[in-house]
Amino acid sequence: MPVILFSHGNGSSADAYGPLVHGWAAQGFVVIQPTHLDSRTLGLASTDPRRSLLWRLRAEDLLGILDQLDQVMAAVPHLQGRLDPQRIAVAGHSWGAQTAGMLLGAQLPDPVSGQTVNLADARIRAGVLLAAPGRGGADLTPATAAQFPFLHPDFAPMTTPTLVVVGDRDVSRMTTRGYDWRADAYALSSGPGCLLTLFGAEHSLGGIPGYESRETTDEHPARVALLQHLTGAYLRSALYPEDPAWPRACAALHAEAEPLGRVDCR
Repeated sequence: MPVILFSHGNGSSADAYGPLVHGWAAQGFVVIQPTHLDSRTLGLASTDPRRSLLWRLRAEDLLGILDQLDQVMAAVPHLQGRLDPQRIAVAGHSWGAQTAGMLLGAQLPDPVSGQTVNLADARIRAGVLLAAPGRGGADLTPATAAQFPFLHPDFAPMTTPTLVVVGDRDVSRMTTRGYDWRADAYALSSGPGCLLTLFGAEHSLGGIPGYESRETTDEHPARVALLQHLTGAYLRSALYPEDPAWPRACAALHAEAEPLGRVDCR
């Protein structure tokens, strides 16, 4: 069975994103969700010195799972011997998408040392980035640049096949640009990839953070179902190149009279 490591958004936890991850599990993926230190469920103090390192600790959480995959899966005995260690993908939403992007090859500057941090991992064969933060520099508001000094990703080294998902109403207060800021991981990366633009979607992309999450401002079950289907199809074809799930899903989407989104690939 193929594996998806999923990184939650800021303040969330491993108990969230049921509308998305349950859909993946139903398609035959094993989904592993860590709870990062920024989770509200952990109550990390605002004065904790680790807060300035969360951007890197999040990625190291995912790498730790990869390093200890056998031990992690020992907690689920009926999955023993059923995982395919050659078919591992990473995904994330919002800050989690930035976290996932680091394992896919995106590089960030360490705000203290100034050195470029490269945590790309060859064990990751594909990725899905949902509502990811875009380019830094002049594209950030002054307040964002001050609060998140690490938020200056270089997507050019990102060569792992990746599906980037954006909502065309997801306009962030972090940037001076429009929703297209969320597409930078597609536009600026150098590897093979696709961009899924969901029409009418805001940051929650129709309701993926949770079944009763207050974060959802654009509840749309059909959009979530489409996202489950398309992301699963993309990963299926990316991890198993002989599987035509992705081109078939794209053809079906574009054949609809009133599609909920559009796919662009290069």
